Amino acid sequence: MDIQLEKLELIKLLADTENPAILKSIRKIFKKEEKDWWDDLTEEQKAEIEASEREIENGEFYLFEDVMAKYKK
Repeated sequence: MDIQLEKLELIKLLADTENPAILKSIRKIFKKEEKDWWDDLTEEQKAEIEASEREIENGEFYLFEDVMAKYKK
């Protein structure tokens, strides 16, 4: 089905409904889509990412190209 046609059909259904539960469900779907992936991480994962960011800021990293060049010899 054409996406634009699907959207128009959904708009019509939405405009015609008087059911607050349907509206609430639709709003929930859109709010879930806006969720930040960071919020789904564990505290340990967040700490690892933050530590990695500090290492990068301090220049404690290797470029991919340098690593690959070392092992291609």
